[in-house]
Amino acid sequence: MKDYYPIKIAGLERDLPVCRINENQSMAAFILFGDVEMTVAAASQLLKLAPPYDIIITAEAKGIPLVHEMARQSGHSTYIVARKVAKVYMQDVFYVELQSISTEKKQTLCIDSTEAECMRKKNVLIVDDVISTGGSLQAVEKLVRSAGGNIVGKMAVLAEGEAKSRDDIIYLEYLPLLDSEGNPI
Repeated sequence: MKDYYPIKIAGLERDLPVCRINENQSMAAFILFGDVEMTVAAASQLLKLAPPYDIIITAEAKGIPLVHEMARQSGHSTYIVARKVAKVYMQDVFYVELQSISTEKKQTLCIDSTEAECMRKKNVLIVDDVISTGGSLQAVEKLVRSAGGNIVGKMAVLAEGEAKSRDDIIYLEYLPLLDSEGNPI
C-alpha cells in the first residue's frame, strides 16, 4: 500500500497520509492542524470564491483553524463552531446526530442559544476542511436552519469521492477515494 497521496491545493503541494478504511478502500487524510501555510492559503482562496455572508460556521474540529483564518482575513470578528459535546457554559443547546466517514461511531454536534442568536436571520456560510459523504455538512445545515439562519453557501478545501459531483458546494480541489493499495478509484 502507498504511504502518501500527493496533492496540490491553493498552489501548495502536500503528501497526504493514506489510511485504510476497510479491506477494499483507503482514504488520504487531509489535516490542517499545524499547517499554517496551508491554512492561510486555503482560507484566502476560499474567500475569493465565497458568496456574501454575515457569519461562518464549521463543525468541530478540523475546520476550526480554517474558519478562524477566514474570519481574520475577511475582517469578521466572530465565527461559530458546532461542538461535539455541550460544554457547561452552553445554555439552551440545539443537538443533531451525524455519521462521518472519518469517524467510527455516530457523533453529535451542538450549538447554544447565544450562537443560534448570532445566526438568526443572518446569511451563514458553512465551511469545512473536507466534504465527503456530506454527513457533517448535513448536520451543520440542520443546526443553522433550527437557529433561523439563511445558508448562503457551503464550502470546503477538498471534495472527496462523490462529493465532487455535488452542485451545492464550492471547493478548491478534488480528493479521490482510494483502493486498498492507495490508488485513486
